[in-house]
Amino acid sequence: MTNQWADISIPKHVAIIMDGNNRWAKKRLLGGIAGHKAAVKNVRMVVEESARAGVEVLTLYAFSSENWRRPKDEVNALMDLFLLALNREVKKLARNNLRLRIVGDVTGFSPAIQKAIAKAEAETAGNTGMMLAVAANYGGHWDITQAMRKLAKRVQQGDLQPDDISEEMIGHEVMLGDMPPPDLCIRTAGEQRISNFLLWQMAYTEFYFTSEFWPDFDRESLRKAFESFSSRVRRFGRTDDQLDQET
Repeated sequence: MTNQWADISIPKHVAIIMDGNNRWAKKRLLGGIAGHKAAVKNVRMVVEESARAGVEVLTLYAFSSENWRRPKDEVNALMDLFLLALNREVKKLARNNLRLRIVGDVTGFSPAIQKAIAKAEAETAGNTGMMLAVAANYGGHWDITQAMRKLAKRVQQGDLQPDDISEEMIGHEVMLGDMPPPDLCIRTAGEQRISNFLLWQMAYTEFYFTSEFWPDFDRESLRKAFESFSSRVRRFGRTDDQLDQET
């Protein structure tokens, strides 16, 4: 079978802000939850294609710490969908050698969801394929704060001096600190902001914005995003001449 991704430079870590579910549903005169259900189906496709392409880490922004402000009925429906997806999808992830990690403050969820998260992570922990990280009850400010609290405790205990704290230490304590930072961040639905997502981790991430609502983001859309990434020159502070000398 021909590898349709062979001619593209594939990012190691892809982060996606899955935006536009409500607007997708409203455009079709449907209730908001219909958009979220369509979004779950689309997640399956993007996970499968990303793994097939050779992505090492796929991080999906599913529910931000600010999303609790949404209408109660919508939040409750989202929690029901989250629990359903955890229970249903874990076996598929395990069969396909994928690992699952939930990134965020899981203590904010119900005991049933926390139990499902622990079970899903444990059942896929030994897999060696792509890491699927789902950011749920996640916020970049919270992430950096929890990292600094961990380091502050070490200072308080006398294991660390304030002057010893380095960028590397902070980078290790934030979520996904053991994974490569995102190479590419995709955001759907026309918005061009990162909305408190992986603030520390995306210091040198390439961004790709599309007007498509998340439920409409298909295989061809993913390919276009990866093609755009392939065309970027990633200097990391260096000049073009320095890059030419390295090659």
